[in-house]
Amino acid sequence: MSPTSVFFLLILGSMVDTKTSSEKESLLYPYGPHQGDKTNPKHDDGTSEEITLSAPFTFYGKSYQTAFVNNNGVISFDEPVRQYTPDPFPLADGHPFVAPYWGDVDNVLGGDIFYRQTTDPALLADISQDITQYFPKSPFTATWALVATWDHVAYYGSTSQKGNTFQAVLTSDSKMFYIILNYWDIQWTTGAASDGDAETGLGGTPAHAGFNSGDDTNFYNIPGSQTDAIINITTTSNVKVPGRWVFRVDDFQVTGVDPAKLNNDCWL
Repeated sequence: MSPTSVFFLLILGSMVDTKTSSEKESLLYPYGPHQGDKTNPKHDDGTSEEITLSAPFTFYGKSYQTAFVNNNGVISFDEPVRQYTPDPFPLADGHPFVAPYWGDVDNVLGGDIFYRQTTDPALLADISQDITQYFPKSPFTATWALVATWDHVAYYGSTSQKGNTFQAVLTSDSKMFYIILNYWDIQWTTGAASDGDAETGLGGTPAHAGFNSGDDTNFYNIPGSQTDAIINITTTSNVKVPGRWVFRVDDFQVTGVDPAKLNNDCWL
């Protein structure tokens, strides 16, 4: 094989690898300071400032005007959540919140938490297209979104370089309200204060993903929550896109799921 052919194959291989990486990364909507995101303080069990929502968000039939992006993998309404070891849903304290990945994040040791409210037409068009694809009986045109991203965040007590990257998107057209959960890279499940191993980030009481309405009755647990299997959430989905879960949350609908099983801890 000539040197020119070898060079061409190397370039072609590089292009293929880049495309594959780009396809995987496209699961997350754009985020970071260059998108105008705000960044949470570097505090263990910290939280964002109170976010006044420019468009009220309806969650399980109740409208909310404020939210918090909490470091420990939770978006809460009205009040921050600093608890680091997850409890099973439904919660006794009545706090309504979304838990993309509720675990003991420590962004002092590594990673960043970003968030922004947006009406960017390009992003809203992408979100609208995705949701309409997953819920074809209810065409959706987003007019607002809150995008929160945990970027390669470490766990409390970590002695490793492990980090988790995941994202939650709240969006609405003022009539329908949806949440998209994107999981790009999950390397740990548990912080050391939740009886996890400091070196592996595993064991103890693993992270929880799902929704708590705050009414002691309505809730949803993504399969694998608070078990070792939650580390595989990048391979699961309810919309046939590994690493993505999508829910309508004003009256709570989960596509692809038997309604009779909505409150079960696990389904196949």
